[in-house]
Amino acid sequence: MAATSLLPENIHPLTDFLRHHKRHLQRLKRSQRPAVLTLNGKAEVVVQDAKAYQAMLEGIEALQAKAGIAEGIASMERGEGEAAPTVFAQLRKKHGLKPAK
Repeated sequence: MAATSLLPENIHPLTDFLRHHKRHLQRLKRSQRPAVLTLNGKAEVVVQDAKAYQAMLEGIEALQAKAGIAEGIASMERGEGEAAPTVFAQLRKKHGLKPAK
């Protein structure tokens, strides 16, 4: 799903959604875009097809992983990291483990 802003055609009154839910659900599945439901003219809730929502969650997780990796690399480049053997020794000591043979 391409990133888009909420377009006017994706904003609907909650009462219309309740009255015509089958039509709205078909549109949500077809478009893969979220819809804003309004109550008294104000945005109240966002609804989205489950498949599109799952894809959005997976995209967010991938971005968070990428950001974490980038931060780790930047930290190492700043000299803030520790060598793996040092970290493993600290973990063994902390948890009372013997070195692997």
